[in-house]
Amino acid sequence: MSYFNEVSKIKFEGATSKNPLAFKVYNSEEIIMGKTMKEHLRFAMSYWHTLTGEGTDPFGNATMERSWNDLSPMDKAKARVEAGFEFMEKLGIEYFCFHDKDIAPEAETLEEYQKNLDIIVDVIEKEMKRTGIKLLWGTSNMFSHPRFMHGAATSCSADVFAYSAAQTKKAMEITKRLGGEGYVFWGGREGYETLLNTDMGLELDNLGRFLQMAVDYAKEIGFTGQFYIEPKPKEPTKHQYDFDTTTVLGFLRKYNLQDKFKMNIEANHATLAGHTFQHELNVARINGVFGSVDANQGDMLLGWDTDQFPTNIYDSVLAMYEVLKAGGFTTGGLNFDAKVRRGSFEVEDLFLGYIAGMDTFAKGLKIAAKLLEDKVFENFVEERYSSYTTGIGKDIVEGKVGFKELSDYALKNGVQKLKSGKQEMLETILNQYIYN
Repeated sequence: MSYFNEVSKIKFEGATSKNPLAFKVYNSEEIIMGKTMKEHLRFAMSYWHTLTGEGTDPFGNATMERSWNDLSPMDKAKARVEAGFEFMEKLGIEYFCFHDKDIAPEAETLEEYQKNLDIIVDVIEKEMKRTGIKLLWGTSNMFSHPRFMHGAATSCSADVFAYSAAQTKKAMEITKRLGGEGYVFWGGREGYETLLNTDMGLELDNLGRFLQMAVDYAKEIGFTGQFYIEPKPKEPTKHQYDFDTTTVLGFLRKYNLQDKFKMNIEANHATLAGHTFQHELNVARINGVFGSVDANQGDMLLGWDTDQFPTNIYDSVLAMYEVLKAGGFTTGGLNFDAKVRRGSFEVEDLFLGYIAGMDTFAKGLKIAAKLLEDKVFENFVEERYSSYTTGIGKDIVEGKVGFKELSDYALKNGVQKLKSGKQEMLETILNQYIYN
């Protein structure tokens, strides 16, 4: 059965094409810096927004017109698998990502729910073998059900902690079975609303214990995929413990987990934290924890996680600049954690959203590669910090001086004339590369 009869396989037609259902920039086999575009970008479909998203929001009911809407829960789950793989085939996407709750319906008991998962995973496995499409990463939804109202690993209820462990255990097993290259932890409700009823120390300790248990179980079952943490500062809780990359790094180091996890950076989460997308990627890169990316964007006039398809070329250039400087993706990739707007309810809109995002990041890749090849910013930065390559600066870097020696130096030499940072010039050059 075909779920998208009205849409043919999406092809690359180039910049002059007027066909909305065609790629203008993304040419999967085009070579950039020694690798094909598809190898660089490793695009992935988000199972949740693409297949289970129904267009609801806090003020309105579902709007999405989907052929599987009226099926029974398990039949709907099976139809979504078939539809998802057809969708990826038509777009040329080679990876997908899922939450456990995305792929199978909840049930009255945990045991029954896990049986539902096993049935649907059988269907997914067959489609993966048929198409060659791979699992980028799996994760567990421990934030939607009322049982998680106080958190999962940070819940005040030990029963919920145990339930969360059982759910994560199963999701990790599924991810391993499907050959997932990674596993993501996003603490949807791992945070607090008020400190008046919160033992933050215990909650953080329990979260550390939970992640260590996951590391131990991965070793027990032979899962060698990469573990990721996805930072987000707020929403749904007022304050989340995975606020941003820097906060997560401090947490991991406190609980001696820094060698076990990398970051899954989401653009919209970065802006909610008051950072740019590039900032979060840069912090991850310079600390050796760059891993994967959730590609989307927010609306700067709205204060919540709007999860829009990425169309901001400026952000995509600087994001891919950081990705390339990090050496590119290994187990990670660009997962479109993005949803069509509530008013974009037709099936065709799903394809249009993905085409927009894929073309935007393809263009970002090409421009970022050119910037790096020409060493546009590297040469300037190297010169700006050249005082640390000779003389007293070199002694500082090599740890050969302390306050006494530096004080003697300052008393004798003072501060030499500073040079301009040339921010406006550099931003103009960046614009020139984008325009051209």
